[in-house]
Amino acid sequence: MRPVALISLLTALLLGACSSNLGSTIANLNPLRPYRMEIQQGNFVDQEQVARLQRGMTKDQVRFLLGTPLLTDIFHADRWDYVYRHLPANANRAEERRLTLIFEQDRLARVEGDVVPAGGMTAAAEAQPEPPEPPKRSLFEEGRL
Repeated sequence: MRPVALISLLTALLLGACSSNLGSTIANLNPLRPYRMEIQQGNFVDQEQVARLQRGMTKDQVRFLLGTPLLTDIFHADRWDYVYRHLPANANRAEERRLTLIFEQDRLARVEGDVVPAGGMTAAAEAQPEPPEPPKRSLFEEGRL
C-alpha cells in the first residue's frame, strides 16, 4: 500500500502546482525556448570607413573602400545606398544604419545618412542659407491705390 500512497501524494503535488502562481513564474523561466539567430543584413559601414571618404573620389575608389553597395538603382545611377540591419538574438529591436552616396560626373559629391563623414560632405553642410527676402509691400503702402 505504500506505493499507492506515494503515487497519490505526487499526483496531488503536481496538480496543485499547476494552479498556483508559481507555475506561471516557472513558465517564464523555461530554458526550452526556440533558438533565435543573430541576423545581420547588408553592408556594415562604420564611422572610420566613412571618415576616409573624400569628395572627388571615383566610384571604383569608393567601392574599394566601402564594398559593393547594397542598392544601386538603374534610374539613379549616381546614387548608391548602403543599408545595414542587425537583429541580435533574443532582442526586440533591430539596429539600422543607412548611408547614401551621391555622385556627380562619376565623382563623389556628397554623403547622406546616419553615418556621415567629419569633412562636411553632407547635403546640410553644402546648403548655404539664402539671404532673407525683403518684406513685401502692399499696393496701399506703395501709393498705387
